[in-house]
Amino acid sequence: MGETTAAIATAKPAADFIAVEVHGPGVGSLLNRIAADGLANVRIIRHDAVEVLERMIPDGALAAIHLFFPDPWPKKRHHKRRLVQAQFAALAARKLAPGGTLHAATDWPDYAEHMSQVFSKEALLEPAAAGFAARPATKFEARGKRLGHSIRDLFFRRISAG
Repeated sequence: MGETTAAIATAKPAADFIAVEVHGPGVGSLLNRIAADGLANVRIIRHDAVEVLERMIPDGALAAIHLFFPDPWPKKRHHKRRLVQAQFAALAARKLAPGGTLHAATDWPDYAEHMSQVFSKEALLEPAAAGFAARPATKFEARGKRLGHSIRDLFFRRISAG
């Protein structure tokens, strides 16, 4: 719903942010926050994130990618629908500038392990100690904690090619 994006943009006013969201109410909520907080460093694209990365973002253009609490598709037969797959890891790595960071967070332990394995296998990524900005608590994090789930943050850095 935009709380996290607005908080990070407020904390990093010198950086520009692109928020990608397909959920209409989430877009509206973030637009309201942008107006209320007077944020001039956030742009929103209402579209599929993979298509945005494929068609609208040049390779090496991003300082960071934040992937906070993507749909875990918890049923095994639905795992193929998870965003984080080898093709997505390769795409995200290409879009990051050398030294750029990918920060993913989830409250589903098996998805955290899956994401860690997928991102670790991507040749252009290496584990990192931290991301571009601190992740504020999200409503998905609060929900996960209420359900007794542990939160896992994963950090990777884009290495220089070759």
